[in-house]
Amino acid sequence: MGFGLISVQGSKIKMISMHELILSKYPNHETKLKYIFDRTLSLIDEFHPDEVALEAPFFGKNVQSMLKLGRAQGVAMAASLHRDIPITEYSPKKIKMAITGNGNASKEMVAGMLKNLLNLKEFPTRYLDASDGLAVAVCHHFNSGNLSAQKSYTGWDSFLKQNPERLK
Repeated sequence: MGFGLISVQGSKIKMISMHELILSKYPNHETKLKYIFDRTLSLIDEFHPDEVALEAPFFGKNVQSMLKLGRAQGVAMAASLHRDIPITEYSPKKIKMAITGNGNASKEMVAGMLKNLLNLKEFPTRYLDASDGLAVAVCHHFNSGNLSAQKSYTGWDSFLKQNPERLK
């Protein structure tokens, strides 16, 4: 699971941090979810973000993988909402489109474009999950004036009103 943090001042975007949470060292799914929650809270407490953007769940062939991914996203959402940080979700295609202009771009293409957009001398391509997290942050910046294009939440009430089908 990757994350990226950016700072925006005027029209300048600066990468603050990007990294991956290495979850394979944890013995079970529940422990991994706790780590995601705790790490998300610690990042919020350290960097005090104004907003959190997440990659929305996508449909895949492996139901178990989708379930685990949805739980991980939910835990990150819960941590953000616990600190009253507004959340916005973007589809994978929208993220790729915002960064590369191609909704079917590869992870490598997204990483290469992020390197150029953020004027980075080096970009560690071995951290492609981290670059995905960074791409979500940059996508959110690019779309922040176009709130009709994505869902935005200011708290649990807002989330539930916009997603009544997820209450089931």
